[in-house]
Amino acid sequence: MLTSRNVRFMFHRAARTLIPVLPLFLRTRFYRRMIHCDPAPPNNLKLKLAETQEELEACFKLLHGAYVRAGLQQPHPSGLRATLYHALPTTSTLLASWDGEVVGTVSLVRQSKLGFPLQKIFDIRAIEQLGGNIAEVSALAVAPRFQARGGIILFPLLKFMYEYATRLFDTRHLVIAVNPRHIGFYESILFFRRLRKQTVEHYDFVNGAPAIGATLDLHEADRLLRGVYDHLDPARNLYRYFKDLRLNNIAFPGKRFYTTTDPVMTPKLLDYFFNQRTQLFASLGANELRALHDIYDLPAYRSCLPPVPAPETVTHGKERRRHRRFSISCPGQASAGGELVAVRVLECSSMWVRARIAKNLAIGGTCRLAVQLGANDRTDLEARVMRRATSEKDTYILQIEQADLAWSKFVNALSRATTHQELEHATQFLEN
Repeated sequence: MLTSRNVRFMFHRAARTLIPVLPLFLRTRFYRRMIHCDPAPPNNLKLKLAETQEELEACFKLLHGAYVRAGLQQPHPSGLRATLYHALPTTSTLLASWDGEVVGTVSLVRQSKLGFPLQKIFDIRAIEQLGGNIAEVSALAVAPRFQARGGIILFPLLKFMYEYATRLFDTRHLVIAVNPRHIGFYESILFFRRLRKQTVEHYDFVNGAPAIGATLDLHEADRLLRGVYDHLDPARNLYRYFKDLRLNNIAFPGKRFYTTTDPVMTPKLLDYFFNQRTQLFASLGANELRALHDIYDLPAYRSCLPPVPAPETVTHGKERRRHRRFSISCPGQASAGGELVAVRVLECSSMWVRARIAKNLAIGGTCRLAVQLGANDRTDLEARVMRRATSEKDTYILQIEQADLAWSKFVNALSRATTHQELEHATQFLEN
């Protein structure tokens, strides 16, 4: 019996097959005609950061099923797709649940010592030279029974990802590596641009399937979305949907401080997913293990990480950093030469900060910084300008010469908290 749901399913399945082979102008038109973003999704739908063992396992299980069905990986005995990038504190796995069941997931991967998955086959140096943080959109999956329901899961999940990237992840550039049959969606609807014209025919990260790399500059996204969608009705106006609409279905992680990562992997979770369930850590090479030990340079993690197989050889200019770095996005003001200018602190350690400052500063000079560490936490610092940062325009490396108690407690909290949940309840550290 043909029900309306079966008809919709067959239409969407046929569309997914036929649209990629259409001429570009027709392909773009068809993709945009299929947009349906409900401005008031039902309360059954919830979106949040995956934090618990149960939530992460449900995401990895959903991802495994999707990748196996698409031929992007061989079945794993665990029934999970949990990659090395999922193990990192710079990766956030987002989920969509329907009546408590995880039915959608996507991950945002920030740059780390291990880079991005797509860097194995795509050159992103031109993006890096533009400045700003980069995040790879990876591991997207929606439960099969929701794939033909007009984007009821996909568009809220993409909106959550967009808001999370811009509001909490301090991201300027998104990058993706997708199968050629899906690139039209990202180009036509979200305005991604290809990193190179040619398709990579063999991408090991997805079982040797072909892949196309693409990027989106979020500084340009507003203009592009507004120009195409802002005259459309609410169900198709992706500009208003992404920029203005607030979905009560989304629960953002609580933050006391303006940090830009939300680590969730405790030693127990790392051991469970990457030693017990998938044995992924046992397959790592020496360089990956060294990077992992550098990233999780805390005593609590030593028992769940395999030992590095050989002593690390330190060469000139490659010494390990003596101070841990923390990624933040803290606004404030800088006072230099009697002038007050806007500042945003992007990275810090106990001894230095990397900050974007709207003024040319003399190398070797000093300045005072008044920085908002969180909604209710503020610090005053005196710092010396050491050099310009090479990563971004108007960005400087400053050495802290005098700090107040608030800064010392802030760095102490960052140093001792292993997950964002611990940092959210950082009062115990701040009182020490």
